[in-house]
Amino acid sequence: MRMIVALLLLALAALAAPAAVAQTPVAPPPLVDPDAALVEELVVTGRLPGPAWWTVSDADTTVYVLGVPSLAPKRMQWDRAIFDKRLQGANAVILPFTNIRAKGVGALGAGLNLLRLRAGGPFEARLDPATRVRFVAARERLGESAKHYSTANALAAGVQLAADYRERHELTTTDPAKLVELLARRSGVPVVEKTYDIGPLLGAILRTPAATGRLCFEEVLAQAEAGPGITLQAARAWASGDVAGALENERTYERCLMAVPGGRQFDERMKADSAAAIARALERPGHAIALVPLRPLLAERGVLDRLRGQGLKVTTPGEVAE
Repeated sequence: MRMIVALLLLALAALAAPAAVAQTPVAPPPLVDPDAALVEELVVTGRLPGPAWWTVSDADTTVYVLGVPSLAPKRMQWDRAIFDKRLQGANAVILPFTNIRAKGVGALGAGLNLLRLRAGGPFEARLDPATRVRFVAARERLGESAKHYSTANALAAGVQLAADYRERHELTTTDPAKLVELLARRSGVPVVEKTYDIGPLLGAILRTPAATGRLCFEEVLAQAEAGPGITLQAARAWASGDVAGALENERTYERCLMAVPGGRQFDERMKADSAAAIARALERPGHAIALVPLRPLLAERGVLDRLRGQGLKVTTPGEVAE
């Protein structure tokens, strides 16, 4: 149970959408990407070695902002020279505000909801013949049995498939932030992080329309069929400061999150909290480092757009100096 919970919460850090699947595909409304529209003047290739950096500053403080991938290879290699230099003497390192878990008594409710999601026998038995063939081929390539996907819920099947796909191809949502946190703590730099309670969102999964859940499952299946090529290419672009190339990464889960009751409010809260944390870091003279997922960082009404709206100075990777 602990492992299943961990997998579900990991996927929900960027995803969500479910409900019982129909025997034949149902035409759902299109999924909306909350970060589809970017602030184009912020999408600039970095001129320094390694990944691209933005800055947010006032009269006596600079926050160096590193936009990080939402999905990347585990233990991804990147040029850390600029990061290491900025870590020295930093007031704080703000990690991505993407941590989600069931807190306190909410863990019990989350566990009960998960049991409901994991009931119903092999998921593939509920699929139309054409989709069943695709799904069976995908799970067999991952080395998994039909029993492994025991659920009547499209989201639960999609989450499990996504987790298995990521594990098989050694992809993660936590790098490079995990390495940055380790280096910051080793250097004695205070780490700022935030964890959200997944309980309410997990309950909302069960109320999401079946057609939307099916569409999310289809997107995950298509990603598993396509393989990790897009993600690996985007990761290489990110490591070289090619912001436009890095933005080509998969967007399955972010669109699904918006379809869940409360999903838009949750996305709004994470962006607002990230912007507020950067603004608070400016209250102390000196400099700090912040990591923010790349698209939420650069989107219209994203983190940098909000900070510019507060009158703070934002510079692009084409302007940032060492």
